[in-house]
Amino acid sequence: MEYINAFLVGGVICLIAQILMDYFKMQTPYIMVTYVTSGVILTFLGIYEPIVKFGGSGATVPIIGFGYSLAKGVIKSIKTDGFLGIFLGGTTATAGGIAAAIFFGYMMAVVFTPKTKP
Repeated sequence: MEYINAFLVGGVICLIAQILMDYFKMQTPYIMVTYVTSGVILTFLGIYEPIVKFGGSGATVPIIGFGYSLAKGVIKSIKTDGFLGIFLGGTTATAGGIAAAIFFGYMMAVVFTPKTKP
């Protein structure tokens, strides 16, 4: 059942992005920023945590999950470090993912030698 829940939640998240692109003609960067910001806001409001508990990786793997991770890191860091946690929490919580994205992006660029578009 966990797989079905993850599929449903992830599918709904992707469906919303597809609707934004097809019907509202939003460009991909705007959708990404909207999703990260939405993840942060929904986490601070306490709305996204039940979605994560229901959908598991279907809710945490999409880009909205990055906003969720940022917000959770800030909340945790504020509890331990106080005001300084506002600045440190998000970076600390997502450092592994950011490093992996940079590393694997670089490796793919080396392996596949990207070319500029004419």
